Amino acid sequence: MRFIQHLLAVVGLTLVAATAGASPAAPVSGTDYRTLDKPVQTDTVGKKVEVVEFFWYDCPHCNAFDPSLEAWIKKQGDKINFKRVPVNFRASFVPQQKLYYTLEALGKVDELHTRIFRAIHVERQKLDTDEQILAYVTKQGVDAKKFTDAYNSFGVQTKVQRATQLQAAYKVDGVPLLAIDGKYLTSPSIVGAGFGGNRPEQLLFDATLQVADWLVAKSAK
Repeated sequence: MRFIQHLLAVVGLTLVAATAGASPAAPVSGTDYRTLDKPVQTDTVGKKVEVVEFFWYDCPHCNAFDPSLEAWIKKQGDKINFKRVPVNFRASFVPQQKLYYTLEALGKVDELHTRIFRAIHVERQKLDTDEQILAYVTKQGVDAKKFTDAYNSFGVQTKVQRATQLQAAYKVDGVPLLAIDGKYLTSPSIVGAGFGGNRPEQLLFDATLQVADWLVAKSAK
């Protein structure tokens, strides 16, 4: 099953991916990753390689991928500049985009990002509306006024608009998706499509991050 836009409307989908094993040591463009026809200008300067994760809090695959991705980020150390971009495939995604960028503005991403995935996918809480989101974050100890002011701020709205622009520039058709150095895209669905046979989702995650390792090294040269 591809991680494509129209499937994201159904929360709790079970991934059926095509894979026969880990990704090859020398990934191939068009099979293990995509190369953008028009590179996207990155914000990263210096020797670090920019890595962007496109995600959606309600996506079960993003939730499942997150622990492996977090471990991978830590292993990269100062080789990468990592960013997250919450996607917007329809208007109902906007509150969660604003949620992420508000947490970022308040310095609360490290504290609450994983908790939000857990609240949605383990505790089965609904965090789809402004009201639901405010009720949840205040229970986590976030000051309601500070959160509301940031949530409704021009700065957060600007980041939401920028996220939508990046989503279009990178031609994002599903999540989770990693963009590397403004040039390359890889994901569990991209990697999995090149193999045959059904394997656990975790194997796709491991293969994706193996490809990401290779792309980061390629971009750093």
